[in-house]
Amino acid sequence: MGRRDWELVGAPNARDLGGLPTADGRRVRAGRLIRTPALGRLTDADLPVLGKLAPACVVDLRDASEMVVAPADRLVGEPRVVHLPILDPAHPVFTYVSALLLGHDLEAYDELAREGTPAAMAAIYRWFVTGEAARAGFGTALRLAADADNLPLLFHCSAGKDRTGWLAVLLLTALDVDPAAIRADYLCHNELTVSLREVLLEAMVGRQPALDPETVRPVLEVRPEYLDAAYEEVRRVHGSFDAYLRDGLGVTDEVRDALRDNLLE
Repeated sequence: MGRRDWELVGAPNARDLGGLPTADGRRVRAGRLIRTPALGRLTDADLPVLGKLAPACVVDLRDASEMVVAPADRLVGEPRVVHLPILDPAHPVFTYVSALLLGHDLEAYDELAREGTPAAMAAIYRWFVTGEAARAGFGTALRLAADADNLPLLFHCSAGKDRTGWLAVLLLTALDVDPAAIRADYLCHNELTVSLREVLLEAMVGRQPALDPETVRPVLEVRPEYLDAAYEEVRRVHGSFDAYLRDGLGVTDEVRDALRDNLLE
């Protein structure tokens, strides 16, 4: 099953990273790396599709606090499930975005609200690079992907766009995939979720008539400036992406070699 010959109705932005080109002319192998949102909204018709994708390992990047309010993932077979929570519940930006999405009172977040939700999202992406839980979780996920026993590897968070998006960037960069192809894959979340975003916005404004949809929209989208905020943080802290993978995430040359051996054709 290739990159675009299947779809999951309950996970519209799910996709195979197979086929993306590397700098040296190779390609990511199809059916090895699958990125999705949480799988709790899969339909009955989606389950045979997931069965054909046959993930050996499912990496869930959500915190327990997110999982308890979401429907349980619908899985097929008996994949290894690894929880790597990438969230800092004490970080004011996370609590602000959570309060926004849950319809809570935003009075305590005046300063963040003045800066705007795009700035909050950029701050989260910078935390992906430097946060302790983020470095531990993303580093572990990369090592899992380097082990052939865990392939095909399916990875997800809640919406499948931010934590999932940055893990896809990490995997693809470690494989030397063309940077333009990495950015295009990251950004295609928006086109795959147009109707879903409008439904979510309508529901949220229905619950909170005073809510400005333009305050919420940046949280439901991916934007080039979010990705760029993470890239800039990598350069600021580590100087290069290679140094970030090695020193920030503990991805050794052996792990990168195993990733290439197992994931490139």
